[in-house]
Amino acid sequence: MQHYQHPPSAPQFSGFHRQDDEIDLFELFNVLWVNKVKIIAISIVFSLCAIVYSLTAQQWWTSKAIVIPPQISDYSAYQYQVRQFQPVFDIYQQDGTVLVSQDLEPLVDNDQLFKQFINSFNSLANKKAFLLSNDDFKSYLQQNKIAEPEAISRTLDSWFVKIKAVPSDKKRQDIYSISLQATTDKSSYEMLTSYIAFVSKQVFSDNMADLKAVTFAKENELKQMLTIFESQAESYIDVEKQRSKLSLEIAKAANLDQPIANISDNKLFDIQLGSSALEAKVKALDSINNLGVVDPNIQQIQAKLQLIRNTKIDVNIKFKTFRFLENVEMPMGRDKPKRALIVVLGTLLGGMLGVAWVLIQHAFSKRKEEK
Repeated sequence: MQHYQHPPSAPQFSGFHRQDDEIDLFELFNVLWVNKVKIIAISIVFSLCAIVYSLTAQQWWTSKAIVIPPQISDYSAYQYQVRQFQPVFDIYQQDGTVLVSQDLEPLVDNDQLFKQFINSFNSLANKKAFLLSNDDFKSYLQQNKIAEPEAISRTLDSWFVKIKAVPSDKKRQDIYSISLQATTDKSSYEMLTSYIAFVSKQVFSDNMADLKAVTFAKENELKQMLTIFESQAESYIDVEKQRSKLSLEIAKAANLDQPIANISDNKLFDIQLGSSALEAKVKALDSINNLGVVDPNIQQIQAKLQLIRNTKIDVNIKFKTFRFLENVEMPMGRDKPKRALIVVLGTLLGGMLGVAWVLIQHAFSKRKEEK
């Protein structure tokens, strides 16, 4: 007799989950409670690892300062060095008026001086030169066994971003925050102080070089102008001398010894002066040694050249192209590592991994039991 077999019953659903797949929260909590020691142990291991890492990781500290454009008193010594050349650049007209030149103004403009300091502070060339000469950076290379040129270059690149000058307020370009990050609070403070002095010295040299370049260019310009004016004066004297000699010959031929008023002026020959006067004129033209007698511009240029040559630039002056709004101070706290945060995150990670490990073990154990 054949038995009729009923087809397997359809799976029963509860809500959106099959009963076989339903999550028994009580069971999960029970598993976690039973294995709480394992979870705590894993959390403690990760916490200890986080503590060890936070204590041994490289520390980084940042010293900061706030700077603003200088006031006149900060760079008055430099301004005096520039202003003493002002008469050389001014134009003195024949009627006595003076056209004041603005060529020297960019050299003593406080905004330009401040901008020059900021650009020099952010200069990669200046950062590199400073770091390679700094004892703290050299110690950092030795401690981390960095000796190969390529490795040193990579290290320099990573340090470049640790030295920066940025606007304190994006809406203002006259207040800057300057900072330097180093491995200790003391080295950060000392390196920033040293770098400010290094940049200030570089800016001093650049400004002096600019002043020398401007005055040197002006001196060359005046020399060229003097050559042109002297050449024109000499040509004028030669022309006048030849004209006077010809006039003298004509006057002698006409027996005109004394000046005659009733002879109409001749634009080419001055025979109306008479031979005696013309002879005196020729002698006078021959005796001219100072071309400034012919052209006053020559005397003015010669005076300016004399002023440039006699005016010395004092390289021992002191001046600043910035002013501290907030002085450099020792950092109050480290930037990295954030030890408390690292320990907390390490503990949380250990706890999560512990829970995951226990649940995975329970899932495999339950699968084996079902088989």
